[in-house]
Amino acid sequence: MSFSLRALVNMGMKLLVVVICLLDLACIFAFGNCTDGLVRIGLKRWNLDHNSINAARITRGEVIYSVVKGDTNCNIDCLKDDVVYLRDYLGTQFYGEIGIGSPPQQFTVAFDTGSSNLWVPSSKCHFSIACYGHSKYRARLSSTFTKIGVPCKIRYGSGSIYGFFSQDNVRVGGVVIKDQVFSEATREGLRFLLAQFDGILGLGFQDVAVGKVKPVWYNMVQQGLVTQQVFSIWLNRNPKLEVGGEIVFGGVDWRHFSGDHTFVPIAQSGYWQIEVGDILIASNSTGGRNLFSGFCGDGCAAIVDSGSSFIGGPTTMIAQINHVIGAEGVVSLECKKVVSNAAIETMVDITNSQGLQDDGSALCNFCETTVFWLQVELKKHRPKENVLRYVNEMCERLPNPRRKSFINCDNIANMPYVSFLIGNKSFPLSPEQYTIKVVQGSSTICLSGFVALDVPPTNGPLWILGDLFLAAYHTIFDFGNLKVGFAKSS
Repeated sequence: MSFSLRALVNMGMKLLVVVICLLDLACIFAFGNCTDGLVRIGLKRWNLDHNSINAARITRGEVIYSVVKGDTNCNIDCLKDDVVYLRDYLGTQFYGEIGIGSPPQQFTVAFDTGSSNLWVPSSKCHFSIACYGHSKYRARLSSTFTKIGVPCKIRYGSGSIYGFFSQDNVRVGGVVIKDQVFSEATREGLRFLLAQFDGILGLGFQDVAVGKVKPVWYNMVQQGLVTQQVFSIWLNRNPKLEVGGEIVFGGVDWRHFSGDHTFVPIAQSGYWQIEVGDILIASNSTGGRNLFSGFCGDGCAAIVDSGSSFIGGPTTMIAQINHVIGAEGVVSLECKKVVSNAAIETMVDITNSQGLQDDGSALCNFCETTVFWLQVELKKHRPKENVLRYVNEMCERLPNPRRKSFINCDNIANMPYVSFLIGNKSFPLSPEQYTIKVVQGSSTICLSGFVALDVPPTNGPLWILGDLFLAAYHTIFDFGNLKVGFAKSS
């Protein structure tokens, strides 16, 4: 080979190496690692409006399903009831796209760590107004569809979803999950009419899946579509940025957090449930002047829930948090009647000796809240007149199950920090992080992100760490080791 030809070949090889290096760098900076086995889903953000805020609430419901596999003749009367933790999804702000079938039919879904099933509207949904305006799954257009036909029903606090099970391939990001069982919804509650997404993809555990079907995430792991048994969520609440967030299956994106994650074990099977050591209210993020603490004497059970925008907790504690941060709730006439007509000592004695009757009524909840705060104030040895005045003020701030607590938007900068003690580390939320600003037309309202959730003693009390918390802290869901990790989002 001549000298000139050899030089040309060497120059070509060098140029090829440079091109490969540049491509690798572009891959790293744009996608983290193009060969790392990660499945990425970009999330869209829906800015809440007045209607969705008023309609959204966290509640308890029932899941009803057929326990006889392959029993396609089963009707609603033969379905079995199972009480689980449920809530409305109208407050859900983040959703992404998936495909079902071959060729894939596109759907927008809420990725929900608080449930375990995948469902989308069915082409057989003819008489439900909520199905119109959303994409529908058409089995006849898919070459990989397999009929199951077992009926299922998911009952929410204010509506139900009826449908049946089917099987097909599901595309999530760049991978295809084969033979995934999902639900075709043939009737939806009216509350889903306003939802910006078509369906829900549950990322919870199979233990609580309707019909005990295998969740999408389980099949991703078992079919070898991810290299690590973890998924991570990064949410972005900044309305000025187009991207709403990202969910990464099989690993993490290091660009979305700073520092190390603090991991805590799953406290109970079925949900991504952890233990919160305490909840603190202080003048700044590093502690400052302690305004209130001691909400979790023996620890608080909390579910890490991407399907809820809010932070939920027992009415007694949510009322106090909203009181301290300056949120104004709805006046409760029942609460004030209890305060004015009952003697303090009598109420406290009754509570200590007999307990309150748990009849599920609003009055019972108001009484329980009132008695709780009477006890707290009396322990501080305050004059009874001051105690009555304080509890009356607290009554003014009780959250209504159907409404939220309002905040003066001009006061947000001066409001305290609310911190959650998890794994012996404090995770503070600034006022901007725990409030929700709703802009519609020329009007703007600010709402407290703390809402009431009263779960019966068999499963509760429970706290819900929803999108407000997840937006502040990048979260890793470690399925292989059954733990959850939090680090400051960036």
